[in-house]
Amino acid sequence: MKVMLIGGTGLLGYEAAKILSKNNHEIISFALPPKPESITIPNHMELILKNYLTLTEEELLKYMEGCEGLIFAAGIDERVEGAPPIYDLYYEYNIKPLHKLLPLAKKAGVKSVVVLGSYFSYFNRIWPKLNLTKHHPYIKSRVDQEKAAFSYADENFNVAAVEIPYVFGIQEGRRPVWTILVNEILKMKRRTYWTKGGTAMITARQVGEAIYGALIKNKGANSYPIGYYNMTWVEMLEIFNEALDRNNHKIVTIPNFLYKIYARRLTRINKKNNIESGLNLVEFAKLQSKNQYIEKDISINLGVTDDDIKKAILDSVRLSKKVLEEELDLIKMKYE
Repeated sequence: MKVMLIGGTGLLGYEAAKILSKNNHEIISFALPPKPESITIPNHMELILKNYLTLTEEELLKYMEGCEGLIFAAGIDERVEGAPPIYDLYYEYNIKPLHKLLPLAKKAGVKSVVVLGSYFSYFNRIWPKLNLTKHHPYIKSRVDQEKAAFSYADENFNVAAVEIPYVFGIQEGRRPVWTILVNEILKMKRRTYWTKGGTAMITARQVGEAIYGALIKNKGANSYPIGYYNMTWVEMLEIFNEALDRNNHKIVTIPNFLYKIYARRLTRINKKNNIESGLNLVEFAKLQSKNQYIEKDISINLGVTDDDIKKAILDSVRLSKKVLEEELDLIKMKYE
């Protein structure tokens, strides 16, 4: 199979590329420059360091010639903040590209599409009383992204949305996504204060396996909430503290009202600076304090295999700390 991969040098796209290559599929990949110096381009992959959004429809169709698969592993997540309304920025990079790519993919004869999304879409389905799309622009954008993608599905055009939870794992030369959280934890000198609740998680390699499985196995329009490990925040933060050499650092679970006080303060600061977050931090307390768990049955059915989640967390946190302390010049998340 020949596959077009958008985001082939990103943490997750690169893992998908390695598995595609291992299974002897041909890959044509777009990625924003620069390429992380330490990564090796997988066999069978042609890497084009160019912003695909700048290409004309005719140019994209030419690149899609002969492709049977398309993987969209680009876009932006809730870490990206900006001037209100922030939803417009999420639409620009997570949804609008699908309205360009998917009709062209159908025209080119592509049969299977995988779009990377968020596990927040899954929780929006199972916990409707939280009104997540009402309060959180980012979650609304991810739900709308799936709707947009599925609108193009038919009997000859399969579309899968892989809903991704917390991901741990590193890519040499790339700044970990965890530097922000690690920085906040390091500011808590005596104790680590966190909410109750917990989260599903998975390793970067396992996400690559899930993407490949969805590409090969999916029929029709389907969402795949993937998760392989579930931890309380306390359990996760204990591993964080181990990585930060703070094994005796006590973790204190705080009630929601204290979290909301902190959230209101950040919201006021953002508003003063004309910044809107993709998550309404005050309302997010309701989700943050729940057990955001996903059982691994779906992941296993997609072909996800066991991995060492503790090692992945330790590696992610240790590299994050090194980035913060040594100000390493590593590639950050880019979208333009």
